[in-house]
Parts: sequence; C-alpha cells; structure tokens
Amino acid sequence: MSKPTYDTLTTDILILGAGGAGLFAALHAHAANPSLDITIAVKGLLGKCGCTRMVQGGYNVALAPEDSPERHFMDTIEGGKWLPDQELAWTLVTGAIERIHELENELGCFFDRNPDGTVHQKAFAGQTFDRTVHKGDLTGIEIINRLAEQVWARKIRRLEEHRAIELIPAADEHALAGVLMIDVRTGRYRLVRAKAVLLATGGGPTMYKYHTPSGDKSCDGLAMALRAGLGLRDMEMVQFHPTGLLAGPGTRMTGTVLEEGLRGAGGYLLNGNKERFMHQFDPRGERATRDVVARGIFSEMRAGRTSPNGGVYIQMSHLGPDRVRQMFKGMVERCADCGFDLAGGLVEVVPTAHYMMGGVLFRPDCSTEMPGLFAAGEDTGGVHGANRLGGNGVADSTVFGGIAGDSMAAWVDGRALPPVDEDRIAAAIAAAERPFSLPPGNIQALRERLMECMWEDAGIVRNEEGLRRAATMVEQLAAQLYSTGVSDSGRAFNLTWHDWLNLENLVQVSRAIICAAASREDSRGAHFREDYPETRDLENSWYSVVRLNEEQIELSRVPVEFTRVRPGETLLAETPAHAGPPA
Repeated sequence: MSKPTYDTLTTDILILGAGGAGLFAALHAHAANPSLDITIAVKGLLGKCGCTRMVQGGYNVALAPEDSPERHFMDTIEGGKWLPDQELAWTLVTGAIERIHELENELGCFFDRNPDGTVHQKAFAGQTFDRTVHKGDLTGIEIINRLAEQVWARKIRRLEEHRAIELIPAADEHALAGVLMIDVRTGRYRLVRAKAVLLATGGGPTMYKYHTPSGDKSCDGLAMALRAGLGLRDMEMVQFHPTGLLAGPGTRMTGTVLEEGLRGAGGYLLNGNKERFMHQFDPRGERATRDVVARGIFSEMRAGRTSPNGGVYIQMSHLGPDRVRQMFKGMVERCADCGFDLAGGLVEVVPTAHYMMGGVLFRPDCSTEMPGLFAAGEDTGGVHGANRLGGNGVADSTVFGGIAGDSMAAWVDGRALPPVDEDRIAAAIAAAERPFSLPPGNIQALRERLMECMWEDAGIVRNEEGLRRAATMVEQLAAQLYSTGVSDSGRAFNLTWHDWLNLENLVQVSRAIICAAASREDSRGAHFREDYPETRDLENSWYSVVRLNEEQIELSRVPVEFTRVRPGETLLAETPAHAGPPA
C-alpha cells in the first residue's frame, strides 16, 4: 500500500473556526506577540459562516449601576440548574464587561443607545435585569463584520474552505502536534503542524429535524475531540430555542430563529386555537427560560393544538405594528420573505435545536486535557450547565476566545514544534477515504432518518423507552453509513463526500448525547425526562463526562464543585432591582 500523500504547513498557532471565539483568539494572540505566525482555518469563508454571525438577540453584560456581575452570575447559575462550573461562569460574567468595551472602543462595533447616550440593554428571558446589549436584531453581523475587518488588516494567514478532520497527536507524548485537513477546493489533504491549536468550530446540533444552524454545521470539533480520547461534559444538554420559524416543507428557512427579544418585548405565544398557554407552565409566561417555553410549545403540539404546519403562533401586533417594525426590522423582513407578517399578523413557530451546552472539558484559561489543545465557544462544556441564557452565548465565545488567544501566545513562547504521529495521519486519511471504496448510496436519506429519530426520541421530551429506541436506531444508521459510499468523480468540491463526513460526525455525537441522556434519571434544564420529571438533590449535583474507548461510549459522573455559592444561597444581598416589563 502506497504512503498517503498530503501537503504540510507549519504555524505557531492554528485556530479552527472563524466565529466570535476564533476571531477574538486570533486578534488577542497577535496583540500579545505580533511576530507569531497565526493561521485561521475555516470550513466556509471567513466572515460569512459560523453561528456568531447568526446571533440576533444580543450580548449579556452587567453595565448598569443597578446591575452587577454577581446578579448576572446568579442568573447564569440558577438558569443552568446549578450544573455550571462556577469558575467558568464567573469568568464569563466578569470578562463580558471588559470585552463589550473592547468591542465598542477598539474594534468599532456600534450598539444601540438610549437617548442619554448610554448603551441600550433589552429584556431577555430568564434574567432578573435587562442586560442584553444589541444592534437592533442583527447583533451577530455587527460583531463578526468588525472582527473580520480587524483580522483582514493583520498578517494572519487564512485557510478558507478547509475542513478539519482529525487531531494529530505528537509521536512521543500525549500532546497535540497538528491537525489533518481537507482543502475543499482541491480535495487534497493538508497537515497543519502547530505549537498550539484552538478548537472553536462551534457546535451545530443539526442531527435534529428542526435546527437553527446551517446544514454544514455537523459538530466536527466535538467528534474530533471524541476520537482523540478527550472527555465531553453535559452532552445531554441540547438547547431548543422555542421560536424557530416554521415556514413549511421544502424550505431551509424552517428552523431560523425568531429571537428571544420578541418575547422579552411582550410577544404572545398562541396555540392552534389562538389561545395563550404559557402561564399554564410557568408564572413568567412567555418570558420563562428557553427550556420551559420549548416544552410548553411541545406539549401543545403533542396535544394537537397546532398551527397548519404543526407548530404554534407568535403574535406581536398588540404592541403596535410600527413599533415592531422599528424594533425588529431584520426579523420582520425575514418573515415577510416567507410570507408571514410579524408586525401585524401571526407567524408559525416551532422549537428548534439551537445550541449545545455540552462540550470539551476545559479550564478558565481555555486549556484542555491534551497539552497544546485549547478550546473556546460552543465546542466547550461547563459554562452554561443545563440551560444557556439567551445572550450568554456570544458573550461566552468572545470572552473565552480572547482568553484563548492570550493563553496560546504564552504557551508557544520558546516552544518547539512537536513531531507528528505518522501512523495517526495514515489512519485518518484511510478513514476519510473509506466512502470511495463503497457502493454509492443516498446519504441524505440516512441523515433525514437520524434527524427524525433524534427529534422524536432524544429531543425536547425524553424517556427510557425512547432513548433505547434512539440508541438502537443510531447504531443501525452507523452500520448503514459504513456500507454506503460516495462516487469518486473528483475530489474538488465533492460535497457528497463532505455530506458523508458530516453524517459520520453527527452519528458519533448523537451517540454521546443519547448515552448522557439515558444516564441522567432526573430533569434538569434542557434535559427533561417525562419518566423522571422532578429535579433531584441539587446539593449533590453531578455532571456527565463521556469518552470514546475503542468505539464504545463510556460515561462517568463527576460531582459539581460549588466554589462560590451553594444551592439555596445567593451572592446578592437585595431583591432584583429591575426585571423588565411583565410578560
């Protein structure tokens, strides 16, 4: 057998992903040491892909005199049902203050302001204070555009349309030596050797029937981490955004988020009978946390009280159509493109898989179990616990992205490139070549079966029987995938090949989700077991850690360390000062 061929590139720092985490990391590493050779590799085009760009709602940060990091921290911990790593959560809420000023004053972001010139902060669900900074309802575009401009202005190498397929360890130690990639434009393999690598590819729970991210998001980083032997925590915690646009069959607009601010501003959810229903599930009504609202909608769907396409409605017209058009210009236009009048009528919505609270075990300095590998953003676990508050996601990616850049710059100082494990490179290439040796088949049909299975049996509402059924189905789909191939008609822009690789990663991560969900026999945040509907024993909370061991998922339970506050306690001495308008 001939030795597999690949190109080799060397760099000091390799960043996988070009969302808020990846771009901030590049800028911070460059600022720390402008002489470093920094490379950003992205599956799509820099500035045009990733989940940060899709952020509508905004950025949570304690800026107002009546607010505080302690209040933001308590909202985050309580919203996460006491599962977050408290040191990570504290790093988030304190770092967000520094980072929002950096975004405005150094990077040139323009956020909405009050008449007195102060930054406007709007209401978001699950928070005791209106602390969400925003640029209309297009906050992510504003942030990514400014970050991309700054990256383009610096000598930072860009590998666009490069897909990372495997973390390559060093030959002589348990450390990372580089990453094997596919240049999508040519189909050639490329090994990027690096002293430090940042995993910031984002999550992308597109294994569900209704999902927010684009279809090319396939949990690549999490799958690579699993194959490298790294632990993933809280994988049962998959967040469903309550209000994804339900535009009917045959359109990729279905699943697109209609952001939290609609409900924060006073929007109503109505079932198919045009009745409000959320106060049956939570006294906060539509402004309850995402997990509660998603389950409320799902309950109405299971009861058959649905809109024509099988979801429910959101109504904003009672707030005044002109006001709605002014406040939510982007969403009004997006709904109009699909034939809906958000300002004056009813829009069909459905819960949509949106965010993964689970991910790679990492520390506040963004280091991981593998020396030389750092992680930030949605590839990580521990910041949000069982439920992420809307507005905490983009804060997470930018806060920890900046920290990762600083940490990597310090790590590589005076360090040599480690030698690579050639056997692992050969094995990774052989695995990527596998579909070309199999008879071609319908990859999309397999993916649709996975999406249906995960939605029905491992989604918003779970039980033992359903999770067993999901586990069996996923193993069957894995077997079918490994007997289904791709036509070798050319490697350049062979999108069917990448569909195959996407599905392989989604199957692997789905196995991790199911395993973690089956192990948690209580309900916490995004994880709801109808056979175990109560939340059990907060004082003795534990989080799940899954690992891949010889193709088998293994799970361990790790006690939560309450380093700053325990269940039933608070860091606050007073009642909430301002909780926004009533629902």
